[in-house]
Amino acid sequence: MKDFEFSLPTSIRFGKNALQALGEELGKLNSSRVLICYGSDRVEKNGLLSQIEDILDRQGIISARFGGVKANPRLEHALEGVKLARKFAPDCILAVGGGSVIDTAKAISIGAVNDGDLWKIWRYEIPYDKALKVGCVLTIPAAGSETSDSAVLTNERISDKRGHSSRKFVCSFAIMNPEYSLTLPKYQIACGIVDIMMHTLDRYFYSPVIQSNMMSDSIAAAVMKNVVVNGKKAYERANYDNMSELMWAGSLSHNNLTGLGGGREFAVHQLGHELSAMFDVAHGASLSAVWGSWAKYMLNRDPQRFAKYAADVWQIFGEGKDAALAGIRATEDFFASLDMPISIGRLVGVQEDSILRELAYKCSRGETRVVGEFGRLDKQDIYNIYKMANE
Repeated sequence: MKDFEFSLPTSIRFGKNALQALGEELGKLNSSRVLICYGSDRVEKNGLLSQIEDILDRQGIISARFGGVKANPRLEHALEGVKLARKFAPDCILAVGGGSVIDTAKAISIGAVNDGDLWKIWRYEIPYDKALKVGCVLTIPAAGSETSDSAVLTNERISDKRGHSSRKFVCSFAIMNPEYSLTLPKYQIACGIVDIMMHTLDRYFYSPVIQSNMMSDSIAAAVMKNVVVNGKKAYERANYDNMSELMWAGSLSHNNLTGLGGGREFAVHQLGHELSAMFDVAHGASLSAVWGSWAKYMLNRDPQRFAKYAADVWQIFGEGKDAALAGIRATEDFFASLDMPISIGRLVGVQEDSILRELAYKCSRGETRVVGEFGRLDKQDIYNIYKMANE
């Protein structure tokens, strides 16, 4: 087990009456001006936005709205939020929605109080030392951004999707009521299930140098088994119980708990980000499209680890490549059962070789980096995986 440091500063309020704690949580922050960040008009039509504004009014908190966040959150839209925040001068950004909304709120929290180009800040080219407080009312179990130190933005002008990590914008609180997720489209539920699985898988597969990490491995396996069982149930017919399980699993999958003492692989996320940036596809779908090819390409790196995954999550017991491959197939079959693509061809159609090479070039940042920890992937490795997935 590697040395690690862990803290979870996010206050979790979970359950059907969780929203009643919103005023209390904002009171802890001494908040008096709140910018409410949200996506579609779903939260307007279902009355959630009005409920939140009523709570703020009763607290004597002044609020302003900033809507229109889309999947694969855009830099330009975040900059609009920064402009509004600088004018409105909030002391807290309240995200009402899922990962894209929370990530946009995190970006605004940085841009509103720091000088310099936000994209350069996002790319770690300009340091910063402050951010506005962020809280959230979660409506979609998926990204885990409500408890993570991570966020993503897409610069549409140059088709570049980048992640950014900072302890400064970790949510101070998260209001989590699974009832808000019961009207989600099945496709959005499925994408969320894949994202939760992948946040856990990208921590489960760490460097083979680490010989023992039993506690975190057990937590990760429990999260994934829960997602397999309740994800399938939620996809077929969402109810409060199975969406509760998914919502909590999403938070656990991305707050680093499942990878403590191990590491963070995240090569599949990097591969998926390039697909999302180029084709504007849903994040979860971009991950399911390449995970199986990544796994098969990496199998020889540590076949026993894949065999352990097959046993831990799928109860497929055995040693060596046969068990390992069976675990990979079980994962792909699970994604397919949710109508998620398990190849690039099923995601966006079979692509010309030149497109695959462009994806690999961009993923390697012009051959200036390698990705992954389980196995370090250079541009050629990345291209090989895209090629395997291109069917």
